[in-house]
Amino acid sequence: MMELDHVAVAGTDLAAAVACCEAALGVPMGPGGRHARYGTHNRLIGLAPHLYLEAIAIDPDAPPPPDARWFGLDDFSGPARLDKWICRVPDIDAAIAALPVAGRRVDLERDGLRWSMAVPEDGRLPFEGLFPALIQWHVPSPPGQSLPPSGLTLTCLTVAHPEAAALEALLAPHLQAPLVRFEPADSPRLSAEMTGPEGAIRL
Repeated sequence: MMELDHVAVAGTDLAAAVACCEAALGVPMGPGGRHARYGTHNRLIGLAPHLYLEAIAIDPDAPPPPDARWFGLDDFSGPARLDKWICRVPDIDAAIAALPVAGRRVDLERDGLRWSMAVPEDGRLPFEGLFPALIQWHVPSPPGQSLPPSGLTLTCLTVAHPEAAALEALLAPHLQAPLVRFEPADSPRLSAEMTGPEGAIRL
């Protein structure tokens, strides 16, 4: 089954993505790292229950990757915003066989973390980017478990899309994520509701 692993705020640069997160959350983002395979970098913050938020952008100091960057970052424009949701699976090969639109398997590692992801060849996830990216961790304590607590709790993730019903139906046999809801909308967007020390938060 697919379970919610983390959500990602994308920006045209990492400073913009981090600023978007910190303005909404009211707490500083933690450190992150670089993804040499895709020429991106990130910063992270832990969320209850066993989730995390990632700020991600193209790394201007990294050489261009041999193919399209993940998360559609080659095409990203506009203000930094909550842009992707990522679900963990116990077997990435089985998940791709069940949902081939998710992409091809790519094995990655950095800073003691090892994982596999499904990445479309053109980097663009289906449903205008709102199909979840799929990940399988190969370490006993992935970031959702190992990051220090921030006092922030994700209470709802809304996937809004003109074809929300079709996306929900496609994922329903595989998705076990009670915090995720789907709703029809004129244009695709993600939004998250959280609670923190200062009360309700919307991202």
